[in-house]
Order: sequence, then C-alpha cells, then structure tokens
Amino acid sequence: MAPDLKWFLEARYGLFIHYGLYSSLGRGEWVLQREHLPLDEYKKMAAKFNPDKFDADWLLKKAKQDWGMKYAVLTTKHHEGFCLYDSRLTDFTAPKKCGRDLVAEFVAACRKHNLRIGLYHSLNDWTCSPNATDALNDPAKNHQKFIDYVHAQIREIMTNYGKIDVMWYDGWWPFDANGWQAEKLNAMVRSLQPGILVNGRCALKGDFGTPEGHISPSADPWEACMTLNNSWGFHAGDDEWKSARVVVEMLRQCSAGNGNLLLNVGPRGDGSVPGRSVEILDEAGAWLQDNEEAIRGTIPAHMDLFDSSIGNSDFTHHGRFTFREDAIYLHLRSWPGKTLRIYKFECGVEAVSLLATGTACPFKFSDGLLEVELPDGLNTALPVVVKFKTTGTPRIYNCGGYEHPLVPHCRYDPVSSDLNHGV
Repeated sequence: MAPDLKWFLEARYGLFIHYGLYSSLGRGEWVLQREHLPLDEYKKMAAKFNPDKFDADWLLKKAKQDWGMKYAVLTTKHHEGFCLYDSRLTDFTAPKKCGRDLVAEFVAACRKHNLRIGLYHSLNDWTCSPNATDALNDPAKNHQKFIDYVHAQIREIMTNYGKIDVMWYDGWWPFDANGWQAEKLNAMVRSLQPGILVNGRCALKGDFGTPEGHISPSADPWEACMTLNNSWGFHAGDDEWKSARVVVEMLRQCSAGNGNLLLNVGPRGDGSVPGRSVEILDEAGAWLQDNEEAIRGTIPAHMDLFDSSIGNSDFTHHGRFTFREDAIYLHLRSWPGKTLRIYKFECGVEAVSLLATGTACPFKFSDGLLEVELPDGLNTALPVVVKFKTTGTPRIYNCGGYEHPLVPHCRYDPVSSDLNHGV
C-alpha cells in the first residue's frame, strides 16, 4: 500500500510534544548527555516520575479546536531511553514506574479529537545495554543485539495502538542505513501499518523531509519542526519565547512553500504545559481561524530568475504572499498608509477584501498597478491578510529595474546560489 500523503500535504500545521523523564529536571531533553549525569542516578529518578498533570485529552482538544492543528506527534522514547509506553523489553518505562501508558492516552485523545497520529521514537538509546556506542566499539558482540532491541521496540509501538499515521524516527547517529538495517526496519513498519508515512531519520530517504529549526521549502513533501522557545524538552530557564506574530509568519512560510509546520511544546515534569506556550498558541490559533483560507489549500509560491513569464515573486516591503489558483493573499505586517500600491500584477484583479472580515476594499487596477484603499486603523500586530481575487494565473513580478523589459530576461539576479529570498 502506497504511503498516504494526501492528508499530510493538506495539513499545514501539527503539534509536536517532547515529554520524558528529562522534563523533571527542567534543563532540556539532552540533559543526561550534555551534563554527563551518572546513569544509575538518572535511572533512579524514574521512581519519582509523576505525570499527574499530563492531560492528553485537554491538550489534543486545544490543538484541534483552538490552535487549528491537524495532526500531533509525541515522543514515545527520546534518546534517554525512558519509554512512555509499556515496553516488554525494559523496565525503564512510565507504566512500570507510575502506572500510566502515556502513549495510549495520547493516541486515544488524537482519535477522539480527529487528529492524525504520529509517534516519535529515537533509534539511539543512551541507557540500554548494549547501547549504540557499545555496538560501534565491539560490533561482533553488540551490534546485532542492539539493532534487534531497537527494531523490537518500534515493532511494539507499531503493534500496540491501532492505526498510526506517521513513524517519526530520530537519533540516527552513529550508523548509516546499513548499520540501522533501515530497509528491514521500514519494511516491518509498513507491513504493520499500511499507508503509514515514515520520515528520513533512519538514514534512508523518507516520505517527507524534516528541516529542524529552520524553514527550507523542498519539491518533496516536508515539514519544518520548530520549537516555541529554544528548547524541545522543558527548560525552566528558557524564556526566549517566539511571539504569535512569529508563529503565524512561520505558518505563512510553510504554506507558501507547500509544507507543514510541526510546532513543539515541552510539558513540565508533572505533565502540565507552560502557560506562555498556551497563550502564544491561543493567539496564533485565533488568527488562523480568521485567515485559514490563506494558509490551507494554497499552491507553492516560487520565483524563476530566468523566465519573464513564469513564477510568483514574493517581495513587498509591507508583507509577504501566499497563493491559490484564483487568489493572491498579502499578509500585511506593517501599515502601508491609506493607499496600498502594488506593482506589477501579471494577472487580472477583480476584487479586493480583508480576509478576516470580508470587508470589500475599493481599488483601481491599470497596467499591472493595483491601488487599494484600506480602512483606517488597521492593526498589524498580527498580519492583516488582504485577498486579491484574480483572473488568470496568479502572478506578481517586481522587476529589479524601474521599468519592465518587453523581452525575456534574467529575473532580478543571475546568481541564484547567492540569493536567499525565501518564501
């Protein structure tokens, strides 16, 4: 059965949840490795793991109804090796320490609120024996034993929870695809979960790309995985929060590049979600409810530097664009004055309105120059989306010169490798 990409290509927005034993220390998900903590002492912490405020139903309901997300991904096991599910292969699990299978709770909540389900699982494991380093140092003795353990754990999460939509691998060092026996691993996953999507973090090309910490559009399906501050797992001292303004611009960038935004929250050790995360996502979610048409169902915005008749230019000093087959959306991020002027449209414009309210805007259109009269007092703290209903292929082309040549020409700059216009 072919991977089910249709829903993924339409989703645009998902929730990533990084939660584990590391959350109890509040210094990020890599605390065990970064601080080289004694393994025995770290494992003893599991006896006190108490996710009494982890409420998957509340969190996934918020993700769906208030934040506008279409899927969610949970860390079933991060590199620390602590499993949030009931593994038969280790005692280092949440069910054996606190009596709760948090993966089961997450899956049930996703199904209840009609969210697609993704399970993250780290191939690497710092606390099992033998671990990846042992396998690397003494392959004859340890490699196959370690690989069998990894594959068996992934078999568990692919078997125990019904239909799963995404297998989200991570932690693929120190082996290549042969070392991880990745073809065998993917074949097992696909046999257990027909139609599932797998990412490329088992050292084989996946069904979608996962740029991390940056938004890099691709011709292949992709999602940008981003955090709300600078940490994936809960970090009590990390106050570098992204604003709702930044979040909705990331959404616009992903939409313009025909990709998804997978945005992370890191619950505290008790499972509660930091209030600042909720505030930001609530604000961004309210904006998305009003402007969803400019985010979902859009087509890729691109710019061809060498053909005067192809491509969507994305420059204006007031904001950036997304596109549909019959419309262009300008995400205004700064007040342009009473009259908004945009040049040069390579398509017709038959109506202009504010997307969130439907308010029609008077306009003049002649020879590619659009002049729009805007209402007074537009607040661009979050982008105000202006919709241009178009005829013909929606295109805008701002030539590098003041006038537009009448013959085919290099569009703006011949050295594409030196450009970083983004989308």
